[in-house]
Amino acid sequence: MDKVTCIAYLLFKSSKNQDIRETAIQLLNGDVSIHDLKRDHNLKTALVLAESFLRKNKIDKTQVQVFVDEFMVVEV
Repeated sequence: MDKVTCIAYLLFKSSKNQDIRETAIQLLNGDVSIHDLKRDHNLKTALVLAESFLRKNKIDKTQVQVFVDEFMVVEV
């Protein structure tokens, strides 16, 4: 799993805030970048926590795959 996908998953799972969850899905689909999110003060704390979890390698890759299967938009 790449860094962006894992961060999107962590943002989605760590928040009950619907705006953060929608932003995580946008990040997964490439509609917004991590750089853009770092400029948003409302998301910065959640993003820092997600990056910290990722660095500590405390993530279940199977659950990330389930998240991707459910929310990634594939255009044909």
